[in-house]
Amino acid sequence: MKRFVLRGFYTAALLFTSTFALTSCDSSADEEATFSLTDNGVFILNEGNFGTPNGSVSYYHKGTEQFELDVFGKNNDDQLLGDVVQSMKYFDGRFFIVLNNSNKIEIVDHETFKSEGVVQGLQQPRYFVASTNGKGYVTEWVTYGSRGRVSVIDLATYTVIKTIQVGFMPEQLLISNGKLYVANGGDNTLSVINTATDAVENTLQVTNGPSELVLDKNNQIWILSAGKVVYKDDWSGIDYTKTTPGALSRLSLTNMAVEATYTVPSNQSIPKNLSINGAGDKLYFNYQDKTYVHPIAASALSTTVVLNRSFYGMEVDPETGNIFGSDENGFSGDGTVFIYSPAGTKLKEFKAGIAPNGFVFN
Repeated sequence: MKRFVLRGFYTAALLFTSTFALTSCDSSADEEATFSLTDNGVFILNEGNFGTPNGSVSYYHKGTEQFELDVFGKNNDDQLLGDVVQSMKYFDGRFFIVLNNSNKIEIVDHETFKSEGVVQGLQQPRYFVASTNGKGYVTEWVTYGSRGRVSVIDLATYTVIKTIQVGFMPEQLLISNGKLYVANGGDNTLSVINTATDAVENTLQVTNGPSELVLDKNNQIWILSAGKVVYKDDWSGIDYTKTTPGALSRLSLTNMAVEATYTVPSNQSIPKNLSINGAGDKLYFNYQDKTYVHPIAASALSTTVVLNRSFYGMEVDPETGNIFGSDENGFSGDGTVFIYSPAGTKLKEFKAGIAPNGFVFN
């Protein structure tokens, strides 16, 4: 459920310090250590099994290499988080955890991870962002085969105050200069919403299947599109005579136009897991079972391979440049997290929860 391909930093002031007993993920260290969830670490999002509320959030402390499996359950009286942890976003001292099949957003305090509230009544929610005017936005697929929507959330009451119809199967979204950009993964458009009026003011055409967005240091949006996947009439496999390849595109926010589109060489592999480094000048993505790095100044699609493997989920640490990737291990038991240096040297691997699909850096 993590990503749509036709298949199923934080700046808040620390007001107080709360410590947690964490058990090492290194079998050579048996003693317990205590530290705050606001320390230098990484939250790992574990989807769990579809149809079962066993999604979780893990925490990995980068300095001590200590690990905590289920920070939500351990700080909320063993309460289950929900069904399919899709994504998580930080804003104003809180984490907003999107639960796709539970149709809700769980809001937790970023220091204690205790629940502060829930946004209920969503329909297949995917990704969340917040603006400085007290509103949050979440993409929802609603119903397969119909146009999706963005719900506007009052961050004081955690209630939906408006819905905005967008394209089919909307995925990632981001805010820049008062505009909300929504990737409509089920078609070939990007919806542009004015956050003052909460109305769609523009619809831009891009390559089929746009799903992932990042903002670079030049205030340009990069869009990773999966392409259009077409199945055979008997659903026995993909019809590659009709399937289109994916692409990496650059959108200028100055003239609101796609200025460059770099189409991948083959329609038989779907590009995924777009991430950007802390300096905002290098993009990373998976394609054909490899991990590529693409400088934003490049005039053609990069062929530079950092790793001869791809991942279920992947993000680049904005502080160190290390690559965090995951393997869902067939959704059977715990998944595996890998850490690689920017040059591609393997630094560490350890088990996380079921189907780790993403990382949020503290």
